[in-house]
Amino acid sequence: MQRERIATDGAPAAIGPYSQAIASGQLIFASGQVALEPASGQLVEGDVQAQTRRALENLSAVLQAAGSSLGQVVKTTVFLTTMDNFTPMNEVYAGFFPNDPPARSTVAVAALPKGALVEVEAIAIRAGE
Repeated sequence: MQRERIATDGAPAAIGPYSQAIASGQLIFASGQVALEPASGQLVEGDVQAQTRRALENLSAVLQAAGSSLGQVVKTTVFLTTMDNFTPMNEVYAGFFPNDPPARSTVAVAALPKGALVEVEAIAIRAGE
């Protein structure tokens, strides 16, 4: 099965040796997105809710570039620097997945790139598949 590299200016450029996403067949494997502004590459100011919103907007842009959407996500993994941020993150997350939310794991980690509070990665299917 072939691999297709996905890249978009609608999300921050990769800050390391990885792709924003890789598509293979009907599956899209999106790298974790933190709350970086696509144009500046700077972390958004604000709390975990502001960062969750920006991270999911970035993820949405990557999925759109791959011919998919948040509505086609089957699995996410959310990384938090503290589980104290679980409830406020979850409030924002729920608004992005209002119907039939995907399977999800949420884990606490010691740190995230650029000092982010939250990171979200996803596996999705191509729209219409």
